[in-house]
Amino acid sequence: MIPGFRMQWPITSELAVLRQQVHAFGAGAGLSGQRLQDLVIAAHEAASNVLNHGGGYGTLVAWRDADGVSLDVIDAAGTLTEAHLDIEPDPHGGGGLLLVRALCDEVRVERDPGGARLHLRMHTGPQHDRNEGQAA
Repeated sequence: MIPGFRMQWPITSELAVLRQQVHAFGAGAGLSGQRLQDLVIAAHEAASNVLNHGGGYGTLVAWRDADGVSLDVIDAAGTLTEAHLDIEPDPHGGGGLLLVRALCDEVRVERDPGGARLHLRMHTGPQHDRNEGQAA
């Protein structure tokens, strides 16, 4: 995959389709095994958060550069804040962003007049292939 190449998908209730798109993108960008699965799970949790706690719609933008893969999950309603990244799960659900933080190498929230952007980053390369080749 060409570094700097970007893909963009709407966040809708069709999360299975979004997972397939992120999986194909991540594989094409050089992720495999657990790292690829982590990217797909993180994208799903972030998009689900937009649907359930944000404005109900948004956009996922993915790109690759020389050091890794990035996803921007854009909540057009702008309800997401940095504080949401630290909310502990409760027995009735929630806590998906805590999982996102555990799965990704970098996670941050950026706010602008057009909404909120959850930036997720997975580094690539052998030094970042944790758990590859290990028994589950």
